[in-house]
Amino acid sequence: MNFPLLLVVLVAMTGLVTLLDKVKLAPARRTRALEQCEQNGQAEMANDVVLEELAKEPGWIETCRSVFPVLLAVLVLRSFLYEPFQIPSGSMKPTLAIGDFILVNKFNYGIRLPVLDTKIISIGEPERGDVMVFREPKNPSVNFIKRVIGLPGDRIRYLDKSVLLNGFPLDKQFVARFSQNGLPYTVMEETHGEHQYSVREDVTPPDPRTQREWVVPEGHYFVMGDNRDHSNDSRYWGFVPEQNIVGEAVAIWMHWPHWGELPSFKNNGAIR
Repeated sequence: MNFPLLLVVLVAMTGLVTLLDKVKLAPARRTRALEQCEQNGQAEMANDVVLEELAKEPGWIETCRSVFPVLLAVLVLRSFLYEPFQIPSGSMKPTLAIGDFILVNKFNYGIRLPVLDTKIISIGEPERGDVMVFREPKNPSVNFIKRVIGLPGDRIRYLDKSVLLNGFPLDKQFVARFSQNGLPYTVMEETHGEHQYSVREDVTPPDPRTQREWVVPEGHYFVMGDNRDHSNDSRYWGFVPEQNIVGEAVAIWMHWPHWGELPSFKNNGAIR
């Protein structure tokens, strides 16, 4: 279901009904009520209270008038300010866990029209190290979340699980070694631009498909997951077009992996 499109349609329909009722239908009902009072010889009873009762709007109009401001507020909030998302996979571990609910800032990267996703006001652009939500290039109906590694014009090389940006490796420091299901992995602290964050790497040989170099074309971005050996990202399918950007993930506000558990707020905070 295309929720943004559905929301726009509902706002348009309820708004149109509200406007039509205000300028045409409500005055017509009041006129008919007044005529009815006069025909029944009750013109002296045609005060505001009586007319209001006789001219009361149908239930469907009342419903539209009541929900229109609510729907409009939701549309403005999620289209131009903030939109909530839930993390469905582990590709951003350890930064984001499965079941984290996050807030995505919709205006940091410019104001876009809902549904059309056309940028109408340029405010800012993605920066290296940002955690970005975007529509998958091969399937725009699916939202992905990854970290911005390369900007337009950057030369990215991935070699032995290290990222080289324009010929220089990103600073990466060992933090700890852990094990999950008997498989060891390490957590490293990586610095990229103004961002310092943790990445997870399996203690296994690198995937030979990722040992290569890319030059980011104009109007595109190179992205990777923080769970480096378990992320479907630009190393496999290429670059993110600018028009596919949804916004910047800025905060975790709840953690709720599935219905069988109670929600918690243990992961709450700003996203590094």
